Amino acid sequence: CGFLRVQFYVLCCNNLKKMSSGAADLRQRKKQNCTESDKMAPEERNKENSKLGRSPKYMLIQRFAKLFFGCLAAVTSGMMYAVYLSTYHERKFWFSSRQELEREITFQGDSAIYYSFYKELLKAPSFERGVYELTHNNKTVSLKTINAVQQMTLYPELIASVLYQASGSEEVIEPVYFYIGIVFGLQGIYVTALFVTSWVMSGTWLAGMLTVAWFIINRTDTTRIDYSIPSRENWALPYFACQVAALTGYLKKNLNCSAEKFCYLLVSASTYTFMMMWEYSHYLLFVQAVSLFLLDSFSLAQTEKVHEVYKIYLFSLFLGYLLQFENSTLLVSPLLSLVAALMFSKCLQMNMKKGTFLSRLLKIMYIYLVLTITVTLNFLLKMFVPHKENEHLLKFIEVKLGLNTTKNFTMNWLLCQESLQAPSQDFFLRLTQSSLLPFYILVLIICLFSVTQVIFRRICGEPLKETVKLEDGRIGERPEIVYHVIHTILLGCLAMCLEGTKYLWTPYVCMLAAFGVCSPELWMTLFKWLRLKAVHPILLALILSMAVPTIIGFSLWKEFFPRIMTELSELQEFYDPDTVELMTWIKRQAPVAAVFAGSPQLMGVIKLCTGWMVSSLPLYNDDDLLKRNENIYQIYSKRSAEDIYKILTSYKANFLIIEDSICNEVGPVRGCRVKDLLDIANGHVVCEEGDSYAYSKYGRFCHEIKMNYSPYVNYFTRVYWNRSYFVYKINTVISFQS
Repeated sequence: CGFLRVQFYVLCCNNLKKMSSGAADLRQRKKQNCTESDKMAPEERNKENSKLGRSPKYMLIQRFAKLFFGCLAAVTSGMMYAVYLSTYHERKFWFSSRQELEREITFQGDSAIYYSFYKELLKAPSFERGVYELTHNNKTVSLKTINAVQQMTLYPELIASVLYQASGSEEVIEPVYFYIGIVFGLQGIYVTALFVTSWVMSGTWLAGMLTVAWFIINRTDTTRIDYSIPSRENWALPYFACQVAALTGYLKKNLNCSAEKFCYLLVSASTYTFMMMWEYSHYLLFVQAVSLFLLDSFSLAQTEKVHEVYKIYLFSLFLGYLLQFENSTLLVSPLLSLVAALMFSKCLQMNMKKGTFLSRLLKIMYIYLVLTITVTLNFLLKMFVPHKENEHLLKFIEVKLGLNTTKNFTMNWLLCQESLQAPSQDFFLRLTQSSLLPFYILVLIICLFSVTQVIFRRICGEPLKETVKLEDGRIGERPEIVYHVIHTILLGCLAMCLEGTKYLWTPYVCMLAAFGVCSPELWMTLFKWLRLKAVHPILLALILSMAVPTIIGFSLWKEFFPRIMTELSELQEFYDPDTVELMTWIKRQAPVAAVFAGSPQLMGVIKLCTGWMVSSLPLYNDDDLLKRNENIYQIYSKRSAEDIYKILTSYKANFLIIEDSICNEVGPVRGCRVKDLLDIANGHVVCEEGDSYAYSKYGRFCHEIKMNYSPYVNYFTRVYWNRSYFVYKINTVISFQS
C-alpha cells in the first residue's frame, strides 16, 4: 500500500508539472507569435550572410542605407510635387499679382463656400466665437439656420484657421496662401504615401519613383486639385492614402512586433482623420471593408489582423458620430452594418477553417450569412434611426441603373453632370498613351490568376506557406497583394460607372502597375507558369524587375518631361472682368441686409466675395437646399412673372441675378441644358414624330424680363447690367403699369 501511495504521488506531481507547463505555454503564445519572426529572420539572414561571406554589420549598414535613401526619395518626391502644384497654380492664375477680390473669384461653386467660412473664422473675435457662429449660422442662407460645421464638414477649415492663428502667420503670409499651401502640402503627403505603398509591396523604392511619375503625368485623371482646391476630397484622400500604406504593411506576413504596432496606430489615426474630413468617407471605407471581408473569407490573411481593422472602423464611426454632432448618417451607413455583421459572425468563421467538406460548405454559407445580416441590419437601422441620409442618392442610383425614369429636374441635372456619367474614351486613351493602362492590365491579370490558384489550393485544403520565397513564384499568397488586387477591382468597377470616381481609382492603378513591373516575384510567378529552362528564371526575374522600370522611366522622361516644363513656363490668364464688376457693384451699392437669388454656383461666389446673404448654395447633400436650387432655377423656365415673383419673395430675396451664359446656353448635348431640363420637369415639352418641342403660353422668363414691358416691370426693376449679368431689384410694392 505504501508503494502504491508513492506511485500515485509521483503520477500526480508529473501531471501537475505538465498542466503548469501547458498553462505557461498558453500565456507565452502571444509573445512567441509576436517575436517569432524577429527570432527567425536574423537566423536566416545570418545563414545567408555566412554563405555569401558577409558580416551582420555589413548587412545592417546596407539595410540602413537602403531605408535612408528610400525615405529620402519618398519625402523629396512629395515636396517636389507640392512645389510643382504651387508653381503651376501661380502660372495659371497669377495669384501674386492680383487683388484679393480677383483671387477669390478663382474659387468656384462649393469651393467658394468652404473658403468663405475659413475667412469668417479668421475674422471672428475668438476661435470659440467663430465656431459658435458656424454651428448656429443664420447669415448665409435666407430663412434658414444651419450647423455649417456638420452639414458642410468644415473641420479642415477649423484646423487651418487654428494653425494660421497659433503659428503667428498673420504677419508673415496672407490667409489665402496659407490655406492653399496646406492643401498642396497634403497633396505632397498623398504622393509620398503612394510611393511608400509601392515600395513596401515591391521591396524597391524604384517602384515608388515610377508611381510618382505616372501619378504626375496622369494628373488630369488622378486628382481634382486643378479645378477645386478646397474640395473635401483634396483634404481627405491624402489621409486615406496614408491609411492604405499603413494597412499594406500591417497585412504583411512575418512582421516584427514594433513595426506591426506602428502600422496599427497609423491605420487607426488615419482612418479616423479621413472620416472627419469628408462626408462620403464611410462609403470608400465600406469598399475597403468589402475587400478585407473577401480577403478573410478565403483565408488569405490572418483573421486576427482583419478583425482588428474592423474594430478600428467601429471606433472611428463611434467617435465620428459623437464629434460630428451626433451625425445619424454614420449610424445608417453600410460600413457599420457590414462590420457589425462580420463581428457577429466571427465565432462561426473561427470554427470553419478546418479543411473538411462541411467547413467548405459552411464557408459559402458564411458569406451568404454576412451579406444577409448586413442588408437586414441596414434596413432596420434606417427604419428606426432618424436620419437625413441623402435619399436623392438612392433615387439617382435607380435612374442611373435604368430601374426607374423621372422628370425631376434635380435627378436629370445630376445625370447630365460629366462626373456622374460613364468615362469617355479619352480617359482610356490618356492612360494608354502614358503606358499606364497596358502595364496595369498585365500586372492585374498575373496577380488575379495567382490569387485564383491560391484560392483553389485553399479550397482543396492546402495550407498557406509561412514564408513565400522568390523561387516559389506565388505572389498570390501575399495578403497585402491580394488586398490591393481586390481593392483596385472594386474601385475600377465604380470608375467604369461614374467618371468622378476615377480620382479614387487611378492613383492606385499607378501604384499597382509600378509595383508589378518592379517586383521580381511577379516576374517569377509568370516564368513559373511558362516553365522557362533556357535561362535561369530567378536571374531573369531580377534583371527584368530592374530593366523594365528603367526603360519605362526613360521613355516617360523623354516624352512627358518637356510637356511638364512647357506647362510650367507658360503664363496662362484667368480673368473675369464681368464678375469682378458685379462683385464690386454689390459691395458698393447693395444694402447690407440684402438677399440675392440666382444660380447656386454664382451664389457661392457672392457669399465669398461680398459676404451678403443668398437664397441657395451649390451643395447637394441637403434635400431642402436641392429643392431651393430647383425653385430658383425657375428663372430660366417658361413661367409667368407672377410665379417667379412668388417663388423669390418666399425666400425673402431682394435682388435677382440673370446669367446670360445660362439663359442663352448652347450645350453640346441637347436635353442637358438647364432650360431643357426645366421644360421637361414643368411639362412644357411636346413630342411629335420623334422630335421634342418646348411649348408654353409664357415666354422664357430670362428673355422676357430683358424686354422691360409689363407685367415684368411691375415686379422687377433693373438696377445693373453688363455683358454677362443682369441684376433686378425685386419690388416690394407692385406697380401695375401698362
